[in-house]
Amino acid sequence: MITVTRINDEEFILNSDLIEYISQTPDTVITLTSGKKLMVKETPEQVVDRVVEFRHRIFAGKVTSDA
Repeated sequence: MITVTRINDEEFILNSDLIEYISQTPDTVITLTSGKKLMVKETPEQVVDRVVEFRHRIFAGKVTSDA
């Protein structure tokens, strides 16, 4: 799970396993496996970095509530 920010500054936690792909148009759009699209303030690189960090924490056994 990662924290991302909607364009209206609302933060939410996203299940990163549901991400199908990320595009930049120029805003960052995350497309989920369900087909739903989410526009966020973070760059695609920031989203990927957060997913990688989350997975590192899982494999290290250090999952906490702050994503």
